[in-house]
Amino acid sequence: MAKGGYRIIDSDMHIMEPPDLWQRYTDKKYRDYAQVGVTSDNVRDLRTVHPDGRPWGAPPRARSASGRPSQAGGHNYERNQKLYATHAERGWSTEVQLEAMDVEGLDVAVLFPTRGLHTLAEPLMDPPFAAALARGYNDWLYDFCAPAPDRLIGAAMVSPFDMDDAVAEVERAVKELGFRTVFMRSNQMTEKPWHDPFFDPLWSALEEYDIPIGFHEASSSGARQAGDHFGNVMLRRVFAQPVEQMMALASFCGGGVLERHPKLRAAFLEANCAWAPWLLWRLDEGYEREADVFVPELQMAPTEYFKRQCWISVEPDEEPAKYAFDWVGSDKMVFSTDYPHGDSKYPYAVSSFIELGISDEDKRKILWDNCASLYKLAEVPASV
Repeated sequence: MAKGGYRIIDSDMHIMEPPDLWQRYTDKKYRDYAQVGVTSDNVRDLRTVHPDGRPWGAPPRARSASGRPSQAGGHNYERNQKLYATHAERGWSTEVQLEAMDVEGLDVAVLFPTRGLHTLAEPLMDPPFAAALARGYNDWLYDFCAPAPDRLIGAAMVSPFDMDDAVAEVERAVKELGFRTVFMRSNQMTEKPWHDPFFDPLWSALEEYDIPIGFHEASSSGARQAGDHFGNVMLRRVFAQPVEQMMALASFCGGGVLERHPKLRAAFLEANCAWAPWLLWRLDEGYEREADVFVPELQMAPTEYFKRQCWISVEPDEEPAKYAFDWVGSDKMVFSTDYPHGDSKYPYAVSSFIELGISDEDKRKILWDNCASLYKLAEVPASV
C-alpha cells in the first residue's frame, strides 16, 4: 500500500474500546467491580469509572463522571468532534480501524488501548482483579484483530502487581492470542522502580518469548505523575508522557535492567524523542561519576544499552527529532500516527512525517525497518 513510496508500520496506533468491554469479557467473578466506559456528547470520551461512579485511574481530585465531559471545549475539541463523528457512530469497529489505516497509507498497525490505558493505572490494585481485567481486555483485542490478523497486531496488557500473573499472561498472549508485544504504563503503581528485581521474572519471560515491552504513558493516572501539580490539562500533558517515559528509560539503561536482560527489547512510545540526547548524556555523566558505587553491575554507559536494546518514537511533525538522530542515530526510531487521540495528526500524520527535513533513508528505516525489527514483523507482507 506504499504511501509516498514508503511501506509503513504504525508502531503505536490506538483503538477505542466499547464502554462495556470489561462487563462482557472479564471473568464473571469480577465483572461487578470492573471499570465502565463513560459516554457523552464528546465522541472521544476517554473516561472510565468504578461501578459507583468514581473516576477510574484518575487523580483523586478529578471531577466526578457526571461532571464536564473530558477535554470539552476549545478549537481542538471541536476539530476532533467533526473528524471522528462517523467513526464513533459506527462504534470504532475493526472496519473503521482498517479504513483509517487505508486513509493514512498504513500497511500494518500495532494496536494499543485508549480506555485501557487507565485499566491498571490505580496504585496497589488487588493482583487477581488486575490480572482478570488484563485478560478481559486481551480477549476482546484478539476478537477485534481477528478479521485482519496480518494488518492488526495486538499489544497485550499485563499486570504489574504480581509477576506470576504477568508471566502467565505473556505466555497466553504469545501462544494463544498471537500477540507480538506487551504494554505497560511507565509510571509506577507498585512503589517499586522498574529496575527492582521484583520485575525480573517478567523481563525474563519477554526474553524467552522474544517479544518487546512497550511503555506507553497517558495524561492522567491514579498514582503520582509528572505534571500533576499544575492543575491544568495542557501543562500536565506537556510533562506527563515524556517525563514518565524518561524515568522508565533511566531504570532500564541506568538501573541495570538491560545489563541483567541483554536480549530484552524495550520501546518508549508516544512521548517524543528529542529529549533523548540530553537524558542519555545526563545518564552517561552519572555513570562516569557514581555507577561504581550505586550501580556497580553496569558494564557500559547507559547510551550504549539504549543503542543496543531500546526503541523510541518520533512524532509525525517532531522537527527537533534530528538532534536525537545526531546523538543516537536513527536505527531505533519508530513512527506512530496516534490515531484516534486528540493530539494525533490524522489523517495527515504520514504526510506530515514525510515532509520532515530528514533523509529518505531515515524515513524508510523509521516508517518500516525499525518497527519490523522491534516487533519481529519482517515476515509480514509489505502490502496486504
